[in-house]
Amino acid sequence: MHKRQLGRDGPMVGAIGLGCWSFGGAYGPTTEAESHETLARALDLGIDFLDTADVYGKGVSEQVIGTFIKGRARAFTIASKGGIRRDPQTNERTTDNSPEHLASALDSSLRNLGVERIDLYYIHRREQSRPIEEVMQTLVGFREAGKIDRIGFSEIAPASLRRAHAVHPVAAVQSEYSLWSRMPDLGMVQACRELGVAFVAFSPLARGMFASAAPDPSTFEQSDFRTGNPRFVEPNFSANLRYVERFKDYARELGTTPATLALAWTLHRGEHIIPIPGTRSARHLAEDAAAADLSLDAAELAEIERILPCGFAHGDRYTPQGAVTVERYC
Repeated sequence: MHKRQLGRDGPMVGAIGLGCWSFGGAYGPTTEAESHETLARALDLGIDFLDTADVYGKGVSEQVIGTFIKGRARAFTIASKGGIRRDPQTNERTTDNSPEHLASALDSSLRNLGVERIDLYYIHRREQSRPIEEVMQTLVGFREAGKIDRIGFSEIAPASLRRAHAVHPVAAVQSEYSLWSRMPDLGMVQACRELGVAFVAFSPLARGMFASAAPDPSTFEQSDFRTGNPRFVEPNFSANLRYVERFKDYARELGTTPATLALAWTLHRGEHIIPIPGTRSARHLAEDAAAADLSLDAAELAEIERILPCGFAHGDRYTPQGAVTVERYC
């Protein structure tokens, strides 16, 4: 597995990482044994960068990783996130970047993972009423205390990144980025490159759309994140599927899989980009890892753009409720 740097002066990690939201049941039920099998296969393939959060399955994702790495704590570079609250009664989601909440969330993540320090700690969502400079000072305090090694932010705007980076170097920004979610091309990919910040692309496989077998919304569990998502309801889903099927045909022409091709496209967008596809299944990881070795020439990249032009996706990537905490720009 080729390596990429996790921010300026950061550690080298596999060019393909692993998103672990699904370990907490985001795309339907799973088991610890299944997740452990996936983690073991990831190591076999050189996938050594994991992404989780305190709210993934209410801590379950972190706990599953923690039981796996016990006795092999340095096998992975691990990123986790804090800054989201969920009401235990209503499940309503709000942001809280206060020092008190972040300290409590971080301590919980450390316990769940069974580690003394987290390699990369993100603010999961920015609290708009609190200056980001103040939040950075809180994170710098965690770093000075030895609880985290590097600092990151998720789903922020380029302007916010610049403000935060002026206080203390930001190692990574995480945003949704794929052939059907191209917003970061309007400033964030460029700002990260300029500042020496790694850009970590989550959902690079379009929440399963670029898997070899198309998802069937009629089979989604109620707990599945995609249930009710605008891109997975009609008429949007059928329109999106028509585009994606043409992309899958092209992947077959190239002798590869749509997942491998989609990830290879993401890697070609910049040397500072690290995609983190998520899966509950070990058998899908080989396709993901293969993208690190797939070279695409200018003609092939142009053909991908022709088949899936920027902005092709029908429907927003979040429901109105899900988009509330995402920092918009452009």
